[in-house]
Amino acid sequence: MNRIKKGDQVIVTAGKDKGKKGDVVRVLGDKVVVANINVVKRHTKPNPQANQPGGVVEREAPIHISNVMLFNPATGKGERIGFKVLEDGRKLRVFRSSGEAVDA
Repeated sequence: MNRIKKGDQVIVTAGKDKGKKGDVVRVLGDKVVVANINVVKRHTKPNPQANQPGGVVEREAPIHISNVMLFNPATGKGERIGFKVLEDGRKLRVFRSSGEAVDA
């Protein structure tokens, strides 16, 4: 089970977008793509088969998972994540500081 999943709200802890918040769009192994964070410009060639025009396109680039923290709305800060195994064997993500469950 990953500490960060698609749809989680995260805060960036390092890099040019440090301090910004956003939602995780995709998880790619040890990297994540966060909406409107780490936006880069890509120069693309036109592709008539895919009906894609050429030009400069802005899109989000992946960020390493170590440079983001899960945002805790109760404290308003980024928090570390731990795991708790319930009696029935399910694994649950919890905030390390308070012990409360991430996905309620």
